[in-house]
Amino acid sequence: MKVRFAVSVGAGIPDPGRLGDVVSEAELRGFDTVWLSDVPMLASTDPVLGVAFAAARTSRMRLGLNVIPFGSTRFVFANRLAQLDRLSGGRLLVTLVPGLDQPGERQALATNGLRRGDAIEAMIPELRSWWAGEGVDVGDGVVARLAVRPVQDPLEIWLGGSSPAAIRRAGRVADGWLGARVSPQQAGVIRQAILDEAASAGRCIDVEHFGLSIAYARHDSDLDRARRTAPLIVRKPAGAAVTREVVPVGAPALRELVDGLVEQGLSKFVLRPAASPERVDGGAGWPDELEWLAASLLDLQT
Repeated sequence: MKVRFAVSVGAGIPDPGRLGDVVSEAELRGFDTVWLSDVPMLASTDPVLGVAFAAARTSRMRLGLNVIPFGSTRFVFANRLAQLDRLSGGRLLVTLVPGLDQPGERQALATNGLRRGDAIEAMIPELRSWWAGEGVDVGDGVVARLAVRPVQDPLEIWLGGSSPAAIRRAGRVADGWLGARVSPQQAGVIRQAILDEAASAGRCIDVEHFGLSIAYARHDSDLDRARRTAPLIVRKPAGAAVTREVVPVGAPALRELVDGLVEQGLSKFVLRPAASPERVDGGAGWPDELEWLAASLLDLQT
């Protein structure tokens, strides 16, 4: 099993100096991937723009984005990701997400009344057709093809979510699953359910294409700060374990969680500090955070 670690960056007002330093340092320290997430109603770096920026500052590390596929036409969305894969030299990783459903988000993205999970599932065959160089009917009998295709063939699409509907959807159409805020036992159950659903649909998902986004805290004070300032990161979904079981505090607890997830068959991990490294009292920001993470976990990377 190939265990890989990524770091989630891009929160806060976009800052080219800070983002450039973070992605360069992460690559230098040996992290497999940097991830940027789509949270359009909060201060954060747009993941498509951030990955393009990171591609110019790195050469080896893979570049992941959790991206909301709404707000533009499917053709435009497919074209942007195809070109992003080219600009990054085939290093792009893609997870499609429906959004956080924050106040005003549906209106801003024109998804009011839309069953977003179903809409994502419906668009995936079109994205794959375009990326494979095939034509897709875009209306009025017009068949559109991309002039630029991705380097990767295929460019994979991962999904997340832990609801029964999300699990079934991942089995039917996804190339992998990147979840969040579940215990190792729950993750193992979800992984097997997705594999079973894929088999029922006549599909096969690589058994190593399962991972988890892990929010963590270095100290109790960091977790307390995160509960006050970033509740979306540490909130507990329905049926989830207590917060400390899914948001580990300290290096031993973080390693224990990763070990438990590996035992359940997961192997790809995105690490997200629950409290912003730039706001931790006495901390030195992201350089110090990456040094701590590397010392805590990178010996487990295979």
